[in-house]
Amino acid sequence: MISGEFHHPESAGLPAALVNAVRVALAHEPQHKEPGSYPLQGEKLFMNIMEFATSSPDEKKAEQHEAYVDIQLLLSGDEQIYYGFYGSARECEEQHVEEDYQLCNHIENQQVLTLRAGQFAVFMPNEPHKPGCIVTRPAAIKKVVIKVHRSLLVA
Repeated sequence: MISGEFHHPESAGLPAALVNAVRVALAHEPQHKEPGSYPLQGEKLFMNIMEFATSSPDEKKAEQHEAYVDIQLLLSGDEQIYYGFYGSARECEEQHVEEDYQLCNHIENQQVLTLRAGQFAVFMPNEPHKPGCIVTRPAAIKKVVIKVHRSLLVA
């Protein structure tokens, strides 16, 4: 997991492909778009825009991906993201290969990150994460999840 401010993604030490993905997504002005999925570079790079209320982490399962890197940009509100390191997902359900996700009930040695509007978190393949959790009480958030196919990271 890597985090930082999304208007300066290079300062977090991101690889060039991920800095480019953030810049391309922000150039499409996601703050003015309705929730939905938007292609940026075919199936290799796209963004999902979401608006929802945060909820208790006890009500959620962790997710992890195999083919895509998740770059989660928080446009408004505050959220906590519970996460773990590579291989720390436990009690996992079936892998949904076509949609590239797997839900898990437990993260070993779980960590927590609080995101504020203007910040991002990057989750590499097989790093479990549970986004959209309350900070102090349920609140509305708007976020963008940029999906970067792992093949774009190879030079």
